Amino acid sequence: MRGPKSSAASRRPTIILLFGVALIFSVLLVSIQSSFFAGKRKYDTNREEISMLSDFQSRIQQCVANRGLGLTADIIDHCRLILKFPEGTNSTWYNAQFKIFEPLEYQYDVCEAILLWEQYRNMTTILTREYLDVRPDGWLDYAAKRIAQLNAERCYNRSLCEEHLNLILPSKPPFHPRQFRTCAVVGNSGDLLKTEFGQEIDEHDAVFRDNEAPVNVKYAKHVGLKRDFRLVVRGAARNMAAILNGSSDEVLIIKSVTHRDFNAMIESLPNPVYLFQGIVLRRGAKGTGMKSIELALSMCDVVDIYGFTVDPGYTEWTRYFSSPRKGHNPLQGRAYYQLLECLGVIRIHSPMRAERIQDWSDLPSKESIRLAHGAALRLKKIQARGGPLQLGPFTNCKVWGTVGRDNAGPVSGSPHMSYTRKNSNYSKWELLPFENLRREAQEHYLQMGSVSLYKMDGNKLDDLVCVKHE
Repeated sequence: MRGPKSSAASRRPTIILLFGVALIFSVLLVSIQSSFFAGKRKYDTNREEISMLSDFQSRIQQCVANRGLGLTADIIDHCRLILKFPEGTNSTWYNAQFKIFEPLEYQYDVCEAILLWEQYRNMTTILTREYLDVRPDGWLDYAAKRIAQLNAERCYNRSLCEEHLNLILPSKPPFHPRQFRTCAVVGNSGDLLKTEFGQEIDEHDAVFRDNEAPVNVKYAKHVGLKRDFRLVVRGAARNMAAILNGSSDEVLIIKSVTHRDFNAMIESLPNPVYLFQGIVLRRGAKGTGMKSIELALSMCDVVDIYGFTVDPGYTEWTRYFSSPRKGHNPLQGRAYYQLLECLGVIRIHSPMRAERIQDWSDLPSKESIRLAHGAALRLKKIQARGGPLQLGPFTNCKVWGTVGRDNAGPVSGSPHMSYTRKNSNYSKWELLPFENLRREAQEHYLQMGSVSLYKMDGNKLDDLVCVKHE
């Protein structure tokens, strides 16, 4: 009787071993299959996104052919293309360092461009108190960079730094994405004198201008008379009182830093004044005009630009109200503006286009832009992290903060302001009831979950500060 039991007992370890081996094999098989299907899904996702972006690239290529006045687009892959000027284009920008004239072709990454500019439509571009409070280095490091007269790299004395910024620092964003339907950004190029866009410019919901650009009867038929926002640099500060005479509601946006020149100017004016957030990004177009476009995109659905030297065959480089002045990288800037138009970011108005029927039918629709943006974002995350992630408007937020209703701080201004400043019309913006915003702006605010997005300084798309409003 003991023999069979002993035999069964001796076989039990073998059975357990075989079962264990079978179990391990099954787990390995499932793991391999899962990896295979996950890899296949990743491959299929890559292929789907690349196909979608390639189709979008083809649309851009056709748009450049239709609207580029001689520019052509050569596609490298689903993201990269080269914009080329016609042979014989007059290259006038001379690089003294490398002793060469500017090239006639420029390479761009469309995926990066569409991610950047769609991001701008959701962002706040005005420096606020909530941004400095939420950002870990906000008051110590960042604020110091925005105060020229501090003469220090850090705000060790926060009270002193607040005193410098109080005049121009709102507690929360005074302007909202999609607050305006159409906006005109008017540059200072002399090509405005070859057109009569004045009435058309004034028909926009808001108009953005730069520095000392005059707005008067003399130039009315060329540049219009409407004035809502003006982006200014330090050199223009001393002339602002005369330029803004009779325009107390025109909002001044200081481009870079506060300093003594601006403080003296601000004290003498009744206009609302804010500080541009100071974003630094590598682009093909530079200058105050480009910053004005960025500012407008953070508030407007449709941005029309006038007075930018953008036509490939236009050879002059002047200002409409002063003597000729050398500008910023003419050919590279023109190519980049054309790319932005074909990405649906801006609409260009210029002398060589003035006689054409501007029906904009060959620009990408909002739906095609939305799909291309989603594809570029998914592909970027897959390539960076090795697999699809939860995607949304806050994916790139590096810093999160919350601002309570009772802790929002004061609106712009300080108790030390002059009588003139105390009567500034800040309440037109900062105390604007949510219900008074246009429907698209309200919808956007709700879709974003009452979160304001800010860009951190730098050249990365992945550096955002998100502030939740309770």
